[in-house]
Amino acid sequence: MFRPLFSAPRAGRPSIRHLGNHPSSPFTHLDSLLRSKPSQSTNVSRKLHSGRTHSHPRSSTKPNSRQWRFWNSSNNSSTRRRSFFSSAFAPPVIPGSGKTVAAAVSAVGLTGSVSYYYDELESMISHLYISSERSTRIAVAAATCFDDYRRVLGKTYASEDERAAALSACHQRCADRTYKVLEACAGIYIKIGQHLSAMTYLLPPEWTSTFIPLQDRCPVSSIESIREMFSKDTGLQIEDVFSEFDETPIGIASLAQVHTATLKETGERVAVKFQHPALAEFIPLDLKLTQLVFSAIDRFFPEYPTMWLYHELDQSIFVELDFTQEAKNAVRTQKYFKKLKGETAMRVPNIIWSKPRILVMEYVTGARPDNLEYLDKHNISRNQVSICLSHIFNTMIFTPDVRIHCDPHGGNLAIRALPESERPPWYSLRRYREHNFEIVLYDHGLYRDVPLALRRSYSRFWLAVIDSDVARMRQYAKEFAGITDAQFPLFASAITGRDFTSATTSIMSRRSREEMQRMALAIQGGLLPNLIQLLAGVPSIVLLILKTNDLTRALDEGLHTSLGPERTFLIMASYCARTVLDEEKEKISELKVAAPVRFTKLIGAYARFYRRQFKVQFYDIALWFSGIFNL
Repeated sequence: MFRPLFSAPRAGRPSIRHLGNHPSSPFTHLDSLLRSKPSQSTNVSRKLHSGRTHSHPRSSTKPNSRQWRFWNSSNNSSTRRRSFFSSAFAPPVIPGSGKTVAAAVSAVGLTGSVSYYYDELESMISHLYISSERSTRIAVAAATCFDDYRRVLGKTYASEDERAAALSACHQRCADRTYKVLEACAGIYIKIGQHLSAMTYLLPPEWTSTFIPLQDRCPVSSIESIREMFSKDTGLQIEDVFSEFDETPIGIASLAQVHTATLKETGERVAVKFQHPALAEFIPLDLKLTQLVFSAIDRFFPEYPTMWLYHELDQSIFVELDFTQEAKNAVRTQKYFKKLKGETAMRVPNIIWSKPRILVMEYVTGARPDNLEYLDKHNISRNQVSICLSHIFNTMIFTPDVRIHCDPHGGNLAIRALPESERPPWYSLRRYREHNFEIVLYDHGLYRDVPLALRRSYSRFWLAVIDSDVARMRQYAKEFAGITDAQFPLFASAITGRDFTSATTSIMSRRSREEMQRMALAIQGGLLPNLIQLLAGVPSIVLLILKTNDLTRALDEGLHTSLGPERTFLIMASYCARTVLDEEKEKISELKVAAPVRFTKLIGAYARFYRRQFKVQFYDIALWFSGIFNL
């Protein structure tokens, strides 16, 4: 009836344990420590790093009772009934016993069988009741919202202002209804709400602002369910692994919650991420309900195609639920950005060990990027934080073999002030070249690769935007996103976050309040259906890039820097220029012309590249002097 979250490991598929073979890998840490005590420690290590690393608890010897019932009932029910009936009603063979003993034993067997099936039936009825309740909530809310929009959109108004006001009120009513349902159903519905709250480039402000609380307001799984899951997934009790364990979570997300603990063997403080145990039972049902709702929207409101949202969720949710994959992503990202610490100040917490539903990592904490009081208290430059964030996300988009973090919102970032003990001494030049803070990046469950051709066209598009070259903007928007000339003005506004005039003439200037109000009114005034139809037709990786751009803009504006958008665009231009230079070098090397011609073209390519780079370098030097002399 329900499909399992994770299949059995494929032949030859590497496990997280194999990542520990390298001496510098964080996965060697637990093994080496646990080997120090051959008695209990070796047993703990063997269980934590067993061959079940990639398999779901369903594949273990003692599956979860509900998973057994709903995933295996069709195959095992008849066998189970035969075994219980034969044991309950077969004449007991007890030498020297009389009829009284035989009757008593038969009665005990019958009572046990009835009790077993009663528990089975009670649990099944409970599951059906909760499933029906969730389905009813979704259906009622969807039908009510559909009817509300149908009435408002089908009504005739005396003026455009009256229509806009009525539509805005309808947006708010429907957003409030939807919020209550998402919060009540929890699970992946919280994640859907979080995703919608970040889609300021697509949805009306009534919807996005209503869903903002879902970023920090998620239901908590009981400590009893957490303990039970830990025992099933590792074969150990929490006390076997941790000497201290805080039962109150420090962070709660839509798919997981995080507790702090202390490793028993080393005394190291760690963060333990637990998947919500109840997810396994209802995710298949919730995905089906989500598909039905979005398909109904497509049917009754064809001008608002939304099935692409469901497809994005369906493709990603099961990947995000495998914490062993998150561990791999974290190790890979940490390894690459370690050599870019000077530019990005980025830190990825070390991974200790992982299971599909449990992840143990280094405990590193900090403040949200928009906590300006924390930044000012620790003398952290807002300008430098903005610059480092730009380097992080531009590296992910434009650098080969570095993938994009798929959930880049403020809750997955933290600013950590470096203590004096971790900084170079005052007489060292390194102290003045390096940052006095780190940007901690969490939640590495999902990354996406940017295809090379798309990256190159996207780079040329942004260079055209910075140069205000509208003709080239149109050309490259068509190449990387399939945008037609008719769609271009709307797309240019969506990807830059500016109105069309600013996007094509003065992208370096700050967004004014009046400009943001004009864009909001344009969305409410009839552009929303066009925007949704446009985004439904672009590649999914472009949507992710749009989301990342929107995040960096929001973070930069929330920091209230003194730089303006010019600095972030200059940083982006340097990455775009590097991508274009690599492409031109590749084309020049393939030319079958005389060496002097190739050399001349190569000089031209490097000249265009360094023209961009010098602008960034001069800007950085001026910024460095202003920071030293408090200008």
